[in-house]
Amino acid sequence: MFCKDQPRLRECPLLALRVVAGTMFAMHGAGKLFGESTAEVASLLWIAGVLEFVGGLLVAAGLWTRPVAFLISGQMAVAYFKAHAPRGFSPLENGGELAVLYCFLWLFLFANGAGRYSLDGWLACRRSESEAG
Repeated sequence: MFCKDQPRLRECPLLALRVVAGTMFAMHGAGKLFGESTAEVASLLWIAGVLEFVGGLLVAAGLWTRPVAFLISGQMAVAYFKAHAPRGFSPLENGGELAVLYCFLWLFLFANGAGRYSLDGWLACRRSESEAG
């Protein structure tokens, strides 16, 4: 490899991806919950807004990333097949490319975790220190 710090360097793009994607997802949810045309409480759109807002913030912070990413990945799959797929096969024709992209992004974070620079990473480090000491 190029240098011994390469694994540490890989953490920075993961941090940026997680924070930007989580923040953007939370903004989608905020629009559904607090925007001009807010969703009716307990409707499917409202539940999606809550999942997007809270899930996005948790992913951005890197807290409970794997279970949250799994949940919101499933939400995006449901959103795609319920709202977009009936309008055509291709995500480019049915407007579902963002749902597909988010679905697989969240699957990536579910599989790989939040990384070292996250609340999950900090909590894991504290747990290992307390077990060792």
